[in-house]
Amino acid sequence: MDVDLPALFPYAEQLGFGLVAGFAVGYALKKVGKLAAVALGLVFILVQTLAYVGFITVNWGEVQARVDPLFEGDSLTQAWQGLLGVLTFNLAFAGAFVPGLVLGLKRG
Repeated sequence: MDVDLPALFPYAEQLGFGLVAGFAVGYALKKVGKLAAVALGLVFILVQTLAYVGFITVNWGEVQARVDPLFEGDSLTQAWQGLLGVLTFNLAFAGAFVPGLVLGLKRG
């Protein structure tokens, strides 16, 4: 079985770039996610402190009623699929991008 290696170089280049680009995006997404989690935690601490000292009153039942639908059913799956659709739109190397993205999310 003879393989024409020079003919495969463009594909290897695309796969390599897709893997590296996916890793970089996954790494950045994880870092941004961590930053968002810290910001959300700080906002929660601020709101609870303001409620504790009597400056504000929080209707946690209403907050729960508005937030719960965001995490029910297939909404998270649809959001993930939508994000992948945007990130891999018109990319020839999407097959390598997605594993790189997952690796970046794990390592980030």
